[in-house]
Amino acid sequence: MRAKLKLITGRSNGMGYERRKEVLHQTIRGWVNYFKLADAKKYLEEMDKWLRRRIRMCIWKSWKKPCTRVKNLVKCGIKPYWARIYGNSSKGYWANAEGIMHHAATNEMLRRAGYPCLMDYYVKLH
Repeated sequence: MRAKLKLITGRSNGMGYERRKEVLHQTIRGWVNYFKLADAKKYLEEMDKWLRRRIRMCIWKSWKKPCTRVKNLVKCGIKPYWARIYGNSSKGYWANAEGIMHHAATNEMLRRAGYPCLMDYYVKLH
């Protein structure tokens, strides 16, 4: 499952936001239906946390330039001072996905944007 999700959320696979959401929904629905009889709550919680970080990483990569990152961080509710500091950060995509993007793109924001949640599907079926 992790390998399949890693392919979908790869930084250079060329999928746009909408196509990535669609493929994620299909893949997650299939895997959760597969695991619905098992008691896989802890495993799926860890996988969900990892998947959200991968999604945040893809969003950060799509913002490409520092000025775009600063503008989008401010739109997400980060104070302008901190947006400038983190938007010009030299850290990699994965580090920023856990750092500033965790505060800028919360789980609720990702859910409203249409990104799937493993635990939502699991709770619905289990």
